[in-house]
Amino acid sequence: MSTGHCWSCEKPAEHNLFCKFCDTLQRPATDYYRFFDLPKKLVIDAAELQKRFYSLSKLLHPDRYTRRPQTERDYSLEATAILNDGYRVLRDPIKRAEYILSEAGFENAEQRTKDIPPEMLEEVFELNMALEESDKSQLGEFERRFEAMQGELDVELTALYQKWDKVQDKQTLAEVRGVLNKRKYISNLLNTIHGNLSD
Repeated sequence: MSTGHCWSCEKPAEHNLFCKFCDTLQRPATDYYRFFDLPKKLVIDAAELQKRFYSLSKLLHPDRYTRRPQTERDYSLEATAILNDGYRVLRDPIKRAEYILSEAGFENAEQRTKDIPPEMLEEVFELNMALEESDKSQLGEFERRFEAMQGELDVELTALYQKWDKVQDKQTLAEVRGVLNKRKYISNLLNTIHGNLSD
């Protein structure tokens, strides 16, 4: 996965994690898809990702490198951190989309979820009234409505993920970003409701 030449034998490294000539560990790629050797897609095979994670976990474990040169020991620690972070992100459909959006230069969802989606103004106003009155039966109704909305948005996201995997254009990513912003907003509302219902 490094560029140029192997740090140990100086032969061409060819972007591999291990040198094919001397089998030493190379500097790991920081791009999660490249690290796991997966195509950059929003819909991925979860079983394949898990299989690669377990396989790489064994290959990269720092205990395997205690008697190796310092460079390899350092790369093992670096690779293990990327492996764990990458797996946590890529196995989650929402985090995976956020990652691709971030790589493409889109702002993260936290910067946009303060704005109430215009079509939800009335419902948010009604929810705030129910919160003020601590009306648990009404809050339960809002919980069901927002969970249903979230389910609909997840269906919409799945379709957009499949579309982006085919065309990989900025316009589709912008649509993904819009749905994710709305989903994040609804998720925050649900967290508020759950907090009030558990009091």
